[in-house]
Amino acid sequence: MSDSPFGGHLPIEIDTTVAHEARVYDYWLGGKENYPADRALGDAIAQHVPTIKTMARANRAFLGRAVRHLVAEAGITQFLDIGTGIPTAGNTHEVAQVLDPGARVVYVDKDPIVLAHARALMASTPQGRTRFIHADLHDPRSILDHPDLAATLDLSEPVAIMLIAIMMYFRDSDHPSDIIATLLDAVPSGSYIVITHPTADFAPQAMAGVKAAAESSGIPFEPRSKSDTGKLFAGTTLVDPGLVPVATWHPELTDRPTPVADAESAWYWAGIGRKP
Repeated sequence: MSDSPFGGHLPIEIDTTVAHEARVYDYWLGGKENYPADRALGDAIAQHVPTIKTMARANRAFLGRAVRHLVAEAGITQFLDIGTGIPTAGNTHEVAQVLDPGARVVYVDKDPIVLAHARALMASTPQGRTRFIHADLHDPRSILDHPDLAATLDLSEPVAIMLIAIMMYFRDSDHPSDIIATLLDAVPSGSYIVITHPTADFAPQAMAGVKAAAESSGIPFEPRSKSDTGKLFAGTTLVDPGLVPVATWHPELTDRPTPVADAESAWYWAGIGRKP
């Protein structure tokens, strides 16, 4: 095991023989930073959910809409994006800095391949700033206590914590609500939490197949109901329109106007909560 040059003590060697969440997601998004094990798992999941690539893109599109809302409507200029994934078009800092060139973003991911592409995540505007922290959300203090976070974000001012399609990798025994509470405790009133989460509410049998495929590859996967996803927003007030199917959350905020998607076209719940 080698220490990451970006901090922490996670392994930086890339094991291409084992599927990894970030690389499977990259495969669904049409990226190139994935390997046979990742594609095999991605295809196995697609056998249960043939539209999985469309769902992944809908989830990614939500990130852009959420950032636009937070900057333009809530005045947020600081983002903590955890579970960043492999850089692709429309990264958080790219969307935010179009609206406010001074926006600052800290990215966090545990996958060493994301670390390898971290420089792409730090291509900030001159007025803003971005940093990447190689850390694992299972240990939120390793993120909050990292010197690069303090050097980039002012935690006395509101921050948007982005948890896009990551909490499903935490079993109930990992106490995901406690992890989120630790993050929220570190930021002031007026901060936000942004979550998308896959669910079995729309297609229980298909999602059971997804769970089995992921678990057989060694990846924990916990789809949660609307009620259980809502519990992850404890301590915050959901902003309009509340917790809704991801494709229907403020579709007018997309950068490419499209017809409103069917509510069940992507099996994710999505919402933004504001810390009072």
